[in-house]
Amino acid sequence: MNKSVSVKVYHGYGHTHNLVVYGHVFKRKAKANQVYSNNLFVNIIHLLKLFILKPYPFVKVKLQFLGQTIYNKTEGDGFFKFEWEAETEVPAGWHDVTIEALTEDDQVLNVGTGKIYVPHITQYAFISDVDDTVVISHSATIGRRLRELFIKNPHTRKTFPNAPSHYQQLALSHTSENQPNPFFYVSSSEWNLYDYLIETFKFNKLPDGAFLLNTLKRWKDLVKTGKTGHEGKLLRVMRILDVFPNQKFVFFGDNSQQDPSIYAVIVEKYPQNIEAVYIRNIRPEKEAETRLLLQKIESQKVHACLFNNSEEAIVHSKTIGLIQ
Repeated sequence: MNKSVSVKVYHGYGHTHNLVVYGHVFKRKAKANQVYSNNLFVNIIHLLKLFILKPYPFVKVKLQFLGQTIYNKTEGDGFFKFEWEAETEVPAGWHDVTIEALTEDDQVLNVGTGKIYVPHITQYAFISDVDDTVVISHSATIGRRLRELFIKNPHTRKTFPNAPSHYQQLALSHTSENQPNPFFYVSSSEWNLYDYLIETFKFNKLPDGAFLLNTLKRWKDLVKTGKTGHEGKLLRVMRILDVFPNQKFVFFGDNSQQDPSIYAVIVEKYPQNIEAVYIRNIRPEKEAETRLLLQKIESQKVHACLFNNSEEAIVHSKTIGLIQ
């Protein structure tokens, strides 16, 4: 194997008839084992390493899943996507998937492993933004956003008070503990931050789920992190709805950027699939504009809630029966 080549596989999702998994192949990627330090320079070096990489474009990749083998090629930025139908019934839960990067004559360059989540048949599924919806990020101000990233690590990043509690209650509502409602975390943050976010969510005891992030950035574009990809975010959310047409979805976002308008567009297209939309009121100066968009959502017979703190959102969820 070629030790300089690496295969990164992100959590996939789906069901027997529509499975999806994403990843990247890198020709070179800085080693970035997280050290949970309060030292500013340690955190800065770790963050920079997440953006020091060289994608492997147009390389052959092979997926192996429950006895199936499927081939594909990476895109120009090393990104790959597999979408397929399983040959056998796939039970609910997490399943291992293996992906190999290959030379043209099928020599293995390196191997990556990941997991695919097949939700149980539950009443609800949840799609949540990350920055300034769950994790305090100051996304609207690039200087403050970079300060949060640089000076903190996944164990010192702060979530909004009671946000983990709200999500934990929703994960187990109208279902059993061994069959939690699925969560999908859709963010404008880049795939560079995938492991960082996974650890942040795990440390803060947020429900496990599949992350769908934005296109990789290189180190020279670090100052632009989290500032692009709203159109891509819209497409990623719609993609999840297409994969699970029989599920009732609940959306979480904030009004620091484009979440209210993105969700309004989706509700207009899929009103029968959406149960409720929650927007955290991060920018009071946009409150009037946000309320107009939520009124538009409510006109489609979808519940909507603009909240200043998670306690308000929890009360609303109990009022409409989302939480028992």
